[in-house]
Amino acid sequence: MIIVQIKENESVDRALKRFKKKFERTGVLKELRRRTFFQKPSITNRKQKQKAIYKQVTYGNDNNA
Repeated sequence: MIIVQIKENESVDRALKRFKKKFERTGVLKELRRRTFFQKPSITNRKQKQKAIYKQVTYGNDNNA
């Protein structure tokens, strides 16, 4: 459970912003979206490989020079 203590003379908007940041860092929403539908493990692995290849091509060329 996320708890946000409101400090003295702090606006509710500021406290709400801190709550949203804490909530985002926990990754609950990301996990919920990931679990909304089932994806075969082979498709998950394929996407991870494609992502790794893209990163290697995009950022990995600096190491070859």
